[in-house]
Amino acid sequence: MTTSTTSNGAKAPTHIAYHVREYEGREGKKSFWTRIGSAWAHRDNSGFSIQIETVPLDGRITLRVASEKPE
Repeated sequence: MTTSTTSNGAKAPTHIAYHVREYEGREGKKSFWTRIGSAWAHRDNSGFSIQIETVPLDGRITLRVASEKPE
């Protein structure tokens, strides 16, 4: 796994944390995703350091691989 660095030398996160809430829409079940934090893989690839900016009271937290394109 490769990681990139930002202009200030800090490593960019390898994963993004999202709060996912399910709800019933007009067309059936939908999901609403809100970015709530970031995660960085440990050098030995055996774990993560996670920084959460808010803790959801319902729904679930999902970690996704960080990508260059906005989601």
